[in-house]
Amino acid sequence: MSCFLRISLILVTFLICFSSIADERPNIVVILADDLGIGDVGAYGGEAIHTPHIDQLAKEGILFEQAYASHPVCSPSRAGMITGRYQQRHGWEYNPAMRVLESGMQTDQTTIAEVLSDVGYHTAMIGKWHLGHQPQYHPLSRGFAEFFGVLSGGSLFIDPSQVGVESIGKLPRQRNATNGVYDGFDLVKVDKYLTDVFTNKAEHLILNSDDKPFFLYLSHTTPHTPLQATEEYLAPYGHIKNPAARIYAAMVASLDRSVGVVVKALHEAGKLDNTLVVFSSDNGCAGYIRVCSNAPFAGYKRYHNEGGIRVPLVMRWGDKLKPQSYKSMVSQLDFMATFAQIAGSPYRTEDSVSLIDYLIERDDPPHEYLYWRSAPTQVIRNNRWKLIRYAKTHLNESNLDEARRVTPPADGWPTSAPLGYLTLLYDLEIDPGENVNLATEHPQIVQRLSAQFEHWNKSLPDRALLPGVRSTVTKIDGEWVQLIF
Repeated sequence: MSCFLRISLILVTFLICFSSIADERPNIVVILADDLGIGDVGAYGGEAIHTPHIDQLAKEGILFEQAYASHPVCSPSRAGMITGRYQQRHGWEYNPAMRVLESGMQTDQTTIAEVLSDVGYHTAMIGKWHLGHQPQYHPLSRGFAEFFGVLSGGSLFIDPSQVGVESIGKLPRQRNATNGVYDGFDLVKVDKYLTDVFTNKAEHLILNSDDKPFFLYLSHTTPHTPLQATEEYLAPYGHIKNPAARIYAAMVASLDRSVGVVVKALHEAGKLDNTLVVFSSDNGCAGYIRVCSNAPFAGYKRYHNEGGIRVPLVMRWGDKLKPQSYKSMVSQLDFMATFAQIAGSPYRTEDSVSLIDYLIERDDPPHEYLYWRSAPTQVIRNNRWKLIRYAKTHLNESNLDEARRVTPPADGWPTSAPLGYLTLLYDLEIDPGENVNLATEHPQIVQRLSAQFEHWNKSLPDRALLPGVRSTVTKIDGEWVQLIF
C-alpha cells in the first residue's frame, strides 16, 4: 500500500473515531462455502438438498444470477477475493498444493482485512485460509485481529470412529500440524464436528461484539472432501441410498444451519439490519466426487466452463438493499471495493468494482469484461459472449490417477499449448449451459474477444510465483484438452 494511501486511511480512521459516523457503519459478514455446487442451493433451483436458511437470506436480499469466482480452484480463488485483484497480478495463479507449507500469497498484497482494520473495524477470521502457513503469510499477519481455523486446504471434520459418523474414502486417523486447527498461532485439539465448531465460534463472536463495527470472514471447509457428516445432519437424508450423496447432502445441510445460526445471532445482538451479510462459494462443486450439482451449467471445479466458476452469491443488508434478482455479471473481486466503500475507506484496486451504486440506482453493468487465466487456459466473457481456449493434449483418461489428476513434470506444466488450442465460443444469453460451440460461425467475435484478452494479459507478470503442478484432462467437442489449475 502506498504511503499516500496509508496516510489517507489513517486520516479517515481519525475522522470516523471523532464523529457520529462510527456507530452507523455496517458490520460485514462473509460466509464462504468450499466447493459448493450452485445446483445444490434451493434459491438457485436445487431440489435434492434443503437449504432453507440460505434461501431465506436470498429472499430477503439480493440473489446474483451471474456471480463469478476468479478461479475454478480454492487457493487462487481466495487470493483474488481477499485482495480484490486478479490473482495473476501477484503471482498466485495456481493451486499451491503442498507447497503452501513453505510459500504463500505475496506479503505486499493488501487484504480486505487490512483495509477494514485501517479504518477502525475489528477483523476476525474463522475457518479455511489456504494462502500460506508460515508466520508472514498467516491471517494474523494479513490484517485479521483474530483467527481460528485451518491454514491448509482442508482437514478432517471429525474422528471417523465416533458413533453416528459416516465417512467416505481413506482418511487420516488424526489431524497434524499441516491439516490441524489453529487458535491464532497455536495448534489446538477439536473433537466436535468442525463445521459446528466454526459456526459456534462465529456465533460467540457476534453475540459478544461491542459497538465497534466488525468484519467476520467465516470460511467453511464444507462441503469439500473428505466427505464426513454426523447423525444430526444425516438423519433427514436417510432415504438417499448412495453413501457419498447422502453424506454430501448432510454436509450442505450443516452449512445451511451455519447460515441460520449466524443470522439469528446477528438478530439477537440487534445488529442484523446494520450488517451486510454475504454468502458465496469459492468455486463450483467437484465433479470427481460424482454426487454434487452445478446444474444447469457445464463443468465442475477445475474447469473454466460455467460450472467451475459461476457461484452462488447472496447479499443482505437490511433495508439498504432492496430484495431482487440481479442479472448483470459480477465478480468476487468486487468484495474489496464494495466493503471499502461502505466502511468509509478510499482504498480501491484496478480490478474491483463497488457494487453498491449498481444495486441501488445504476442500470448499467458493473463490468464490460471479466477475465480468467490458468496458463495455458485463457478465458474472457462480456455480457453475452464467452470465449474459452483450452490446450489440446495427447493425454487421455488412462493418464489420470485416483484423484483424477495427471502426474506433472518435475518443473511443472508448460504455460503454452504446444499442440494448439481448442477454441470455444458460447452465447451465454441463449446457451448458459455451454452446449453449442459457435467459434466457427462467428470468427469476428472470436478475434475481437481474443484481442481484448491479449490486452489484459499483457498487463500481467510473465510468470507465476509457483509453476502449475495440478492438472486433469477431459474431452470437449471430441478433443482431449488439459486443464491446469
